[in-house]
Amino acid sequence: MARTTPHHRPTSEGASEGRPLYWRIATQLLGELRAGTISPGERLPSERHLAAHFRVSRETVRQALEVLRRDGLVSTDRRGTHATLTGLPVESSTYLDFPVGARSAAPDACDRATVAWEAPPPEHAAELGIAPLRPTLVHRYRSATADGSGLRTAVTSFSAVALAEVDELARYRDRADGSCAAQLRRTYDWMRRAGLTLHHRDTITRLADGPSVRVTRRVHDQYARILEITDLVVDARQDALVYEFTLPAAG
Repeated sequence: MARTTPHHRPTSEGASEGRPLYWRIATQLLGELRAGTISPGERLPSERHLAAHFRVSRETVRQALEVLRRDGLVSTDRRGTHATLTGLPVESSTYLDFPVGARSAAPDACDRATVAWEAPPPEHAAELGIAPLRPTLVHRYRSATADGSGLRTAVTSFSAVALAEVDELARYRDRADGSCAAQLRRTYDWMRRAGLTLHHRDTITRLADGPSVRVTRRVHDQYARILEITDLVVDARQDALVYEFTLPAAG
């Protein structure tokens, strides 16, 4: 009679010493899924990127993904491998949305977001204190309906402080090639969990060449250190408006 090896589900809690290397990689990936670093439905980085990120072979990554796939934590189709595990709940508050304006009023809007390690827009670099052409984590967001209406685009640049203080953001550096889907909806939640009090200043201005408006969000922490700048352009008709609010660090 053939002998079978019992299947044990990986866990992000407890030691993984003595486990095979692929099991330890699966456990690390599971931790990112549970923390919300990889959102449900989000496409995981390629095997090549994961191998470089964890400094292991692609075969080890394949074995790790297979462990998660057997437990229904990820799924694979012709578009790639996607996260299926639901992350920790985000606090229900409209001003925790990232980026600003990410929730479109159109029910049929299609959203796409990516991250890249690249030089930010010059105006962002100047405010973030980044030298010209020096790269940082840049998030790009686009939302539009099937007919192209209701277009919203946003570009966010993160500061060195944000990447140093917020582990979940720092993890994106090695896989930020501009093609990996990355909503980062939990960004503000991650910042608060890192002990940061968030001070937002949103400036809304009408663009001169059409009905669109630009929303520029600047986020600082309790030490007046800038964390990120977002420029959102939406098709709308409204007067310029400036408002501020503060989110305390998570208790």
